[in-house]
Amino acid sequence: MLPFYKKYWKTAFDIGLIILTVYLTMSLFSYLYKIATPIFLSFIIYLIIEPLAKFLHRRGIKKAIASAISVLVFILLLLSVFFGLSVILIAQISSLIDKLPDYSDAFKGTLNTIIIDFQHKANLLPPDVLANINKYLGSMAGKASTIGISVLNTMLSYLQSFSSFLVNFGIGIILAYFLSTEIKSWQILANEKTPRTFKNAFIFLRENVFRGLGIYIKAQFKLISITFVGIFVGLIALNVSNAFTLALISALLDLLPLVGVPVLFIPWVIYLFIVGNTSLAIWLLVVLGIVMLVRQIMEPKITGNTLGVSAFTMLSCMMISLSLFGVAGLVLSPILLILIKALMDQGYIKRWIRMPKEEFDGSEAVISQDIHDTTK
Repeated sequence: MLPFYKKYWKTAFDIGLIILTVYLTMSLFSYLYKIATPIFLSFIIYLIIEPLAKFLHRRGIKKAIASAISVLVFILLLLSVFFGLSVILIAQISSLIDKLPDYSDAFKGTLNTIIIDFQHKANLLPPDVLANINKYLGSMAGKASTIGISVLNTMLSYLQSFSSFLVNFGIGIILAYFLSTEIKSWQILANEKTPRTFKNAFIFLRENVFRGLGIYIKAQFKLISITFVGIFVGLIALNVSNAFTLALISALLDLLPLVGVPVLFIPWVIYLFIVGNTSLAIWLLVVLGIVMLVRQIMEPKITGNTLGVSAFTMLSCMMISLSLFGVAGLVLSPILLILIKALMDQGYIKRWIRMPKEEFDGSEAVISQDIHDTTK
């Protein structure tokens, strides 16, 4: 082992230094995101409102007034979308609530039939088998209760987080307005006071990372749009009520890591099989299969060709970042992956990590020759 360590200690040191830098950067960003969430949101809102503000300013309107108009348009559009979706969702959810008693009665009737049938068959079983079955059922009921409490607590924490997000978002809109009016002075200050090294780093990030991040966001929007349209059309064809709400929920679930559309469809299909609506259950499985198949076919073309990072790598990085750094890590992980890919493409990673030359000198030619010989 000692020759191995002697040969690769420099490589291990360089890799460890890069990992430490990444970890410290993610930790710093996570801490800053917790204490300054409105500031980060203000930059995102600024990127949305600034094109219109620039357009109005070029038409002779003062920048402060142009920024105010742009902010008002942004708020009106946001409220219009929110109000429209709220009206549709409230109407469809109200319809669903009205039908819940019917669904519950159908489920109870089917379940009572199954229980009665099971009791007739259970009389033929030995007593010890019945005791074990009752024990397992009691254990399952306890676990189901625990899971239900956990789900409710999670939903409560999400509601609290959403309320705080709305407050931060409102503050972010105000900060974005001031940033839009003062952007020129900030740009002049940054141009005069920023060292050349940091300027070059920012240019690299702008041309490689931020552009790639925009491509990634567009790719994700295309994928969830495919999911929404496919499920919406399928549910409309099956004459399923609340199709818009269910399609919207499916699209949102499709956006979350390791969740996806089956989380909604599988319990629904199981319920339909239990209540005896086998035809609809089978057609829902067909819709789910078609949507997932189309998504799997389109995902490499949309994400792979535009971003250049595999879905497995992206998802793995997002889950690790979420576990270590929370929501901030989930937000930053795509940026980190795009940055690493850009550094690899530009040759920086190869220059930063010292590899034993004797391990690679002529090895590529030898491997290529071996591959060529084996393919003959």
